[in-house]
Amino acid sequence: MGGQEHFYLETNVTLAVPREEDGEMELFISSQSPSDSQSFVAKALGVPANRVLVRVKRMGGGFGGKESRTTVLSTVVAVAANKLKRPVRCMLDRDEDMLITGGRHPFYGKYKVGFLHSGKVVALDVAFYSNSGNSLDLSQAIMERALFHMENSYRISNVRGQGFLCRTNLPSNTAFRGFGGPQGMMVAENWITDVAHSLGRSPEEVRRLNLYLEGESTPYNQILQGLTLDRCWDECLSRSEYKQRRAAADLFNRQNRWTKRGLAIVPTKFGISFTATFLNQAGALVHIYRDGSVLLTHGGTEMGQGLHTKMVQVASRVLGIPCSKIFISETSTNTVPNTSATAASSSSDLNGAAVQNACETLLERLERFKTKNPKGCWEDWVNAAYFDRVNLSANGFYKTPDLGYDFDTNSGRAFNYYSYGVACSEVEVDCLTGAHKNLSTTIVMDVGHSLNPAIDIGQVEGAFMQGLGLFTLEELHYSPQGVLLTRGPGSYKIPAFGDIPTQLTVSLLRDAPNEKAIFASKAVGEPPLFLAASVFYAIKDAVRAARAESKMTGPFRLDSPASAERIRNACCDRFTKLCPPAEPGSFTPWSVRV
Repeated sequence: MGGQEHFYLETNVTLAVPREEDGEMELFISSQSPSDSQSFVAKALGVPANRVLVRVKRMGGGFGGKESRTTVLSTVVAVAANKLKRPVRCMLDRDEDMLITGGRHPFYGKYKVGFLHSGKVVALDVAFYSNSGNSLDLSQAIMERALFHMENSYRISNVRGQGFLCRTNLPSNTAFRGFGGPQGMMVAENWITDVAHSLGRSPEEVRRLNLYLEGESTPYNQILQGLTLDRCWDECLSRSEYKQRRAAADLFNRQNRWTKRGLAIVPTKFGISFTATFLNQAGALVHIYRDGSVLLTHGGTEMGQGLHTKMVQVASRVLGIPCSKIFISETSTNTVPNTSATAASSSSDLNGAAVQNACETLLERLERFKTKNPKGCWEDWVNAAYFDRVNLSANGFYKTPDLGYDFDTNSGRAFNYYSYGVACSEVEVDCLTGAHKNLSTTIVMDVGHSLNPAIDIGQVEGAFMQGLGLFTLEELHYSPQGVLLTRGPGSYKIPAFGDIPTQLTVSLLRDAPNEKAIFASKAVGEPPLFLAASVFYAIKDAVRAARAESKMTGPFRLDSPASAERIRNACCDRFTKLCPPAEPGSFTPWSVRV
């Protein structure tokens, strides 16, 4: 499967302001990881980290592209500001940003699968190869995540997984929403589809047969608790009216030779935690002022995902005051130090628990004033505490308990919990042009007890559309020398309004509390992205119907993204036979697709 460009609305930008003494430097950065930027800038300037202050008000999108690659720009700008002794600002153009920062790792998967006549998969041997670019960056952690998701949602008794990082002459690839998970799960859905086609059975039947059950163990020996896959699956089948749509699509395909419809229903199981154990920590700082207003700071950064809104809600719920009394100004390294990147879908869990810890500390300090004046209001208790010389500032801290996986012994807990979801999609394919229309998608997502349903539904929709681009639209072309050719919106196409399914329905699974996270909620940023693979496999289902017209059955290869060119050639009719593909090595390509 191919790579993907982040294409955040705001490109990488840094403003560095040198101070007049002691080697101090203040930076305003669009970064998911202020502490990493602080550390790199301090090393570049040869000063301790306490002389470098990094501020992040908000970002115009990140998606992982501003986790580690931001330091490429921020260190250069800081060095220039230090040399000139005046503020320096740099914001990359879109083509510069695409050339420099890298994107999602392209993956190649090879597999062998053992299965029974019933469709039950009993053995898997898979090898992943990632195009890492010219440096390591986060490629090893991304490969580890891909291996953790190599079986997706299916229980397999015997598994061997291997990962290989390929160093190439491309810009270093980096974190992207999903962080290797979508690549690993995409290969899994490919082999389970091949199993179904080999047996002459529907992929949906084989998927359902192999789904994990409560209490079963993953290949890395983690017991699944609180499993809701079966509930998500059954509810998605019902809401999408899958059986009726399947019958209607089969009838449509019998009546039309050059237009075919396809359906697919695909599950996802996404582990929530940083795979690097030390990153699963967060801090918060809460100030209460004499007028009763609250200033909240935490280690997460806001990039449009609604993290600050959720943190205000957490503080409001714990303190028992309206959200209007609570304010978050920014994320900065002088308020909460040593922060983990806002990534891995865990920022609400980690920072929310830290905010809860700080607010509970303040509540304990205010308790005796509430007891003395039970009819008083928030402002009365705060003022009474102030005049009694009580500290109205508290810091909070949280670390995820009982985490730590050892690859050598295949033991320990890799993840705190899992987020589950299922999507059903229907498409219509023009077999003569390879164009397709996304007719409908129904998504059922388990987000526990949602902290904010409006935000969570928006995250599910956004992740799905970004995944839709990954699996059906977005292609990166490089010159043979490794220079990106598809840079900018003129040559690199991301989903537009016309690509949204005509009917898109998102439902949050009810009555599914998660005891492992803040207020029984679940992470939502990355898990839904892979559900867009349901569109890819619906396309593959439609192509299978087209191939059946030419008496071609059984497994076939369709690489991601499913572009019009690939769909057209996969249909394999009398017209495609007129244009045989050129033999590899017989020509010099003007571009290389990765």
